[in-house]
Parts: sequence; C-alpha cells; structure tokens
Amino acid sequence: MKTAKILLYLILIIVVHGAIDWITNRPQDVGADVPTGKLMSLSFASSREGFKTPLTEHIDEDLGLLADKTHSIRTYSILGGEPTADIARKYGVTMIQGGWLGPDHNNNKKEIEALIKSVNAHPDVVKRIIVGNEVLLRRDMDVDSLIAYIRQVKQAVKQPVSYADVWSIYMKYPQLINEVDFITIHILPYWEDEPVPVEHATEHVEKIVQQIKDKALGMGQSKPILIGESGWPSVGRQRGRAVPSVVNSAKFIRSLLQLASRQHFDYNIIEAFNQPWKVDFEGVAGANWGLLSADHKPVFPLTGPVYENPAWPVHFALTTGLWLLIVAAYYKKLSGVSPLRLLVFLTLMQVLSVCLVTLTDFLWHTSYNPWQRAYTLLMIAANTVLSGLLIQRFYDILAGNPDAQQLASRLKNGYLVFILLALYKTYSLAFNGRYLSFPVEQFAIPVLGICGLVICLLLRQRRLDYQSLELGRLVGGDFSMRRDRMIVYLMGIGIVVLILGETRAFMTGHDFILEHPGFYEGLPFALSYTFYNQQLLAWLLCLSILSIPFWTKAERNNRSAASIQST
Repeated sequence: MKTAKILLYLILIIVVHGAIDWITNRPQDVGADVPTGKLMSLSFASSREGFKTPLTEHIDEDLGLLADKTHSIRTYSILGGEPTADIARKYGVTMIQGGWLGPDHNNNKKEIEALIKSVNAHPDVVKRIIVGNEVLLRRDMDVDSLIAYIRQVKQAVKQPVSYADVWSIYMKYPQLINEVDFITIHILPYWEDEPVPVEHATEHVEKIVQQIKDKALGMGQSKPILIGESGWPSVGRQRGRAVPSVVNSAKFIRSLLQLASRQHFDYNIIEAFNQPWKVDFEGVAGANWGLLSADHKPVFPLTGPVYENPAWPVHFALTTGLWLLIVAAYYKKLSGVSPLRLLVFLTLMQVLSVCLVTLTDFLWHTSYNPWQRAYTLLMIAANTVLSGLLIQRFYDILAGNPDAQQLASRLKNGYLVFILLALYKTYSLAFNGRYLSFPVEQFAIPVLGICGLVICLLLRQRRLDYQSLELGRLVGGDFSMRRDRMIVYLMGIGIVVLILGETRAFMTGHDFILEHPGFYEGLPFALSYTFYNQQLLAWLLCLSILSIPFWTKAERNNRSAASIQST
C-alpha cells in the first residue's frame, strides 16, 4: 500500500510538472516571417575564447556561415584583425568597413592609415566606410577632433564616409550631418534612457529616423540614413519595460525587417554572433545580441514560431531524474508519514530540484570566463548543500522527529552566508547596477526553503505565529544572535537604496532630462520604470522573505528589551 501511495503521488507530481513546463514553453507567434532572401547587413566580429585576435580560419568559418544570411557585414576595426575583406570577397559579401577611434591619438593615426589602405585595396568589397564608433558617447575625444579624422578619410577614399553613434549624438552635434556622406545612427530601444517595450520598439525606430531626417532637412541636407545598429538582447537584465528574452529578440528583429521593407530603411542588425567578451562592459545583456550564439547555433529562427526555451524537455528530464534519486534515498523513511505530509514533502523536493537544474543551466550559460565559471560552480555547490540540508529538515518536521542541533547549526550558517551575499548583491545593484543582473535564480532555493519550512511547521503545529518564523525555530535550533538587528537594518536599507538607485539611474539620463526637465515632472516616469521591472520586484520579494526569520528574532529582542526597561 505504501508503494502504491508513493507511486501515485510521483505520477501526479510528474504530470503536473510536465503540464506546467509544456504550457509555459509553448511556441510563440512573434510576427510575420522574414521575407525570402538575405538581411541587408549584420555587425560582424569573429571571436573565440582563448584568442585575443581571431585567426584567419575563424573569420573564414564565420563568414561561411553568414554568406547565405546577409548581403553585407559591418566591421569596427582594422588593427589587430585579419584581412576580412579578402575573405568577404571569397563568399560574395560586401562590407561596411569601420575604423576604431579612441582617446589615444597615436593609435588613431595608425588605425586611420590602415583603414585607408584597406579600403583602397578592396574597392569591390568595401562599399561604405564608418570612421569611429560611439566615440562622442564614450567622450573619447571632442567633436572637432572627430571631424578632422572624418575629413582625412574622405579626402583619401572614393567610397561614402560616415560616423556612427547613438541617434541623440547627431541631435547634440548637428554639425556632423554636414561632414558625413550618409548619417549612421544607432537605435537600440532597450538601451534608451527611457527604455522602450518591445511592443513599441519599431514605432520608436520609425519616429527616430524621421526625427533625424527632419533635422537634416532643416539644415538643408538630404542625406541617406543608415540604422547602423539595432537589435534586442535575448538574455539579461530588464530595464523598465524592456525585457530581454529570446522571444522578444525574435519579435523585434522580425518587426524591424518588416518596417524596413515598408519604409525602405537601410539597416544593419547588431549582431551576427553573441559576443561573450562584452559581459565585462555591458553585462549579460551586452553579450547576447546575436542571431547566432557564440558556438554558432541559431538563437532563434527567422521563420515560424519561436520557443523561449526549446530545451525544456531536457531540463524536465534532468529535474525529474534528480528528484527521483532523492525520493529513492528517502523511500524507506516515508512509510510513517501521513498522506498530506508525504505529498508536501515530495512536492518540496521537486521544487528544489527544479531550482537547482534551472540555476545550473542559467548560470553556466551566462558564464563567459574562468572567474565567472568558478563562481558558478561555487553557487551550484552552495545551493546543492543547502538543498540537502533543507530536505532533511523538511522530513524531520513532517515526520515529527526531534530537532537536530547539528543540522540546525549548518542551516543557520548556510543562511547567514546567503544573507551576506544577498546584501553584497543588493548594494552593488543599487550603486552600480546598470549592467548587473538581478540574481533571483541564485537565491531561489534559500527563499523557497524558508517558504517550505513555514509550510512544514504549519502542518506540524497547526498554527503559526511570528515567533515560529524566527530562524532558530525554522531550522530547529535556539540561537541568540546579536547580529539579527543589524541584518534587518541592512536588508531594509538595501531595499530602499535599490529602489532609489534604480530610479536615479533613469532620472540622470541625458535624454530623460531633456524629455522631463523638472525633478517632479520626471519622478513619476522614473518610478513607473522602476516598479514595472519584474526582475527587480522578484529580487525585492526575495530580500523580504530572506529577512523574515531575522526580522522576527530582532522584533522579539526589541520587545524583550523594552519589557526589561519598563520593569
């Protein structure tokens, strides 16, 4: 009978889990298929882990993959690379050749000389030239110095010459319009000072192109406009209403190409391949703008429906396998557990298994260097250990076993480690969070562990008061920790500072200030972007739940102290 009961619950949980995974990973309609044919242009940078500069065979392999996907590629630098133009000719791909400019004049001089030499040597391949990329945005030089470089190249080549930067730079420095042969603007709705949701992203692109066109016409200039960069990240930090995801990336690209077809826009998509090296400068989002992954696999198709996680059956199988191993380890101990408590115990084990597999997959695929991978392994190990301790504590509570002091001590120490890490993450996000991801996956097991402990105690005690939520009561020990009050204060302050930091980041944006010049005019918009951020809200919820066991202990200590003083 015991075996039949357990088997029935196993089947029930597997069916429910499978149904949830199937429903949440259904293929999604992301708009009309890309018209038959190739893209106009793709940003191209060949890179391999372990190679500071790409080898010729790397570039050859990458361009071979792109030849049937695009008519042209945009490159950004000459020095340090290989003869891309010769390989592009081999595959019938033209180029928008870029020259990289920075704050070092000597390096710039060498780059410009190499650019001119390459352009003149490959006039059949290099059709347009871009001198500098986001130089003014980075404040690497002043506009007059940049114009001098543009003029130098224009005098030495026959192809049209431009400068590429975010669209607002052309509004800030309209004299650039007079200097270039065509206007190259970057329109990245995700990175705007006021992030644009994917549903309105192409409307934003159309509006900006018209705005730049009107500005040029107002200056008596009618010049071609190239959308030099536009795209959407498939993974990363949410910004306001702009949510990175595979589905949203596909949705934006398809809608942008439809817009370009209707309005005859000239565009370049960023980018051909994901660029892991960008994680050091732009976070996880910056590393995931490619149509192809770093290992040359399509991130999403340009035709047909799109899956956010096409590998979900594999994840489901791994989760179920891990869960069944844990069930097997506890099988002999489950005979004395009542049906309801048994179902709760099996469900909690399944939830922790899901979190552990999700954490492992997400962290490993967003770790791009040895240090990040080392951190990933440490987090997986820490969450695995905590999961094991939590499962044993769940069982002890539900089976009515006496509290184990050694287990309680280990759980307490485990939670203190995660609390300290959560505080570090929170204050980092508050003061320098533009490129940092919210670490919800890393703390899902500690957070859900607290929820699971509360549920188990409720089943055993059939009542719950605030004292039952103390860390000592939850883990089965009696700890007198003076640091509880400090932890509560730091967590509470961290929540407030994080909200203020996220709001301030929007309000200090140059374009945001132009659109909302007054503090009280801009504040409601900035707050709306902050509180629409579902990743931020999820992290705030994690912090709140993690602080509950310490808050109740600190509150009881405060009441005890007040009682002693009154006596």
